Amino acid sequence: MEKILLIITICTIIMTAPVFAKILKIPVVVIEISLGLLCGYLGLIYDDEILQLIAKFGFIYLMFLAGLEINFKLVNVIKATLATNVVMYFVLLYTLSGVICWLFDLGLTYFVALPIFSLGMLMMLIKEYGKEQPWLNLALSIGVVGEVVSILAITLFSGWTEFGLSGRFVTSIFTIFAVVVVTILLLRFSYMIFWWFPELKQYLIPDSEKDKHDQDIRFSLSLLLIMVSIMLLLKIDVVLGAFTAGLFFKMFFYQREELLHKIESFGFGFFAPIFFIYTGSTVKLDMITFDILLHSIFIMSAILAIRLISSYLVFVKYLKPKNTLLFALSDSMPLTFMVAIAMISYNYGLINQAEYFSFIIASLLDGLILMIIIRRLYRFFKVDNEEIVINK
Repeated sequence: MEKILLIITICTIIMTAPVFAKILKIPVVVIEISLGLLCGYLGLIYDDEILQLIAKFGFIYLMFLAGLEINFKLVNVIKATLATNVVMYFVLLYTLSGVICWLFDLGLTYFVALPIFSLGMLMMLIKEYGKEQPWLNLALSIGVVGEVVSILAITLFSGWTEFGLSGRFVTSIFTIFAVVVVTILLLRFSYMIFWWFPELKQYLIPDSEKDKHDQDIRFSLSLLLIMVSIMLLLKIDVVLGAFTAGLFFKMFFYQREELLHKIESFGFGFFAPIFFIYTGSTVKLDMITFDILLHSIFIMSAILAIRLISSYLVFVKYLKPKNTLLFALSDSMPLTFMVAIAMISYNYGLINQAEYFSFIIASLLDGLILMIIIRRLYRFFKVDNEEIVINK
């Protein structure tokens, strides 16, 4: 009976969240997290293994969609003209994070967590505002780099906390670097194969009028799960596998608009909402104190401050002040990876329970508040969609 009620609750939120979002004029993801939090507090959503699994897949699917949204033209522009700026941006982020940790006597957890990136909330912004926004395009392209850096940071951090400076720690570092290199080589190899034998695309994913067995969905989801399984086997964050699968489709099947639309609708319409609903439900409101709330505000402020400073120092010349502000805000919502780092740190005793709850609250409030602020600023600025002028 409880599981039936759980299913009904989740499905009701999924169905009604867009309606509430329209009425209240706030992003749908804010509604999903808020209703998840409320239902979790009321006991309607509880810690269930199946729900955890589906929510995890929802996050994985979001990373798959992130790979599909990559703008290769902008990536080439960044490589040609903004490569130094991107490096400076990340150097500034970690430098400022180190300064904050030094000033406030914070531990390694904070140094790793404050500059961390996650594409989950960014994907919801792209869903709402479209791919053509210059600040979102740049945020996504840089976010991809940030995601890889974050995966590396989490892997190093997790390995250090679990193994210390041992041989197994070195092995974990080598493994992730090897996987990244092999992934790049495989994508290049696939490019060569499809260039020499373009008819292979038709065998893998036929045209829609010839595809009577939904081969496109079969192939795309199977590839996603295979890549995720390989990452699990290698004990590497599954985000890398999901993103690679999405990147594969973007590189070789970008003409199949119908397929991309089906994949996106399935993710944004079902799996992603479950992830955000479950994330909201994990917060235990009855255990939140004023001190925890105050500390979470400090964490949020630190996350936002280092990005605002870094963004304006590095990208204001290219994005102009208004777009730079939107860019900085859109890059300041590391919801999922923040939770991951907090969980690792808490499990290994690097932070106490109060700090753990502060990180969770900060990651949620950060996403909720900034999604609303971005919408308000976007409308206030009336940002136009002119292309970024790159001064070589």
